[in-house]
Amino acid sequence: MPYCDLKKQLLSIVSFTEEELDKICGYFESNSYSPKDFILTTGTVSNKIHFITTGLIRVFHLKEDKEITSYLACDIDFVTAFSSYINQSKSFEAIQCIETTETLSITYDKMQELYQIIPKCEKIGRIMAEQNYLCMADRILKLQMVPAKEKYQAFLQTAHPKIIQRTPLIHIASYLGITPESLSRIRKSIS
Repeated sequence: MPYCDLKKQLLSIVSFTEEELDKICGYFESNSYSPKDFILTTGTVSNKIHFITTGLIRVFHLKEDKEITSYLACDIDFVTAFSSYINQSKSFEAIQCIETTETLSITYDKMQELYQIIPKCEKIGRIMAEQNYLCMADRILKLQMVPAKEKYQAFLQTAHPKIIQRTPLIHIASYLGITPESLSRIRKSIS
């Protein structure tokens, strides 16, 4: 079943034959994580891209000993510390499971090998990089230009329901660039 979801996600990006999909899936490995487990710690190289089959994950960094959430992801989504992954350099971000999580992951080296064996895979890498860029650009603009209440309302309209319902409010507030107290006031004002 998890590989079915991965295949569907890949097919939504690029057309592959069943044989190609089976070959691609053979490069992924299955992983299980408990709540609060780290998939990646700050200062280590992000050597894998993870496809979340089920679960909830946050990406964050530390700023003056404060955790700043930069990304939230759940079922049927890909996650990595992209800057570290692309450059194969130490990550300033950490990736942590919020709840029990199952992933399928592929290493950087295996992904590079797939690019050679099945050139269409390069399109997946390019589209993932483009989507990451657009996500980050949108996030930066919203952090700088959009009032807190509007940011939260946009989050409610665009985030996956699982993220909205099961992510601790402290992480949502951090993701939105507001204090937990401000988020509490906003939630009261719109309920």
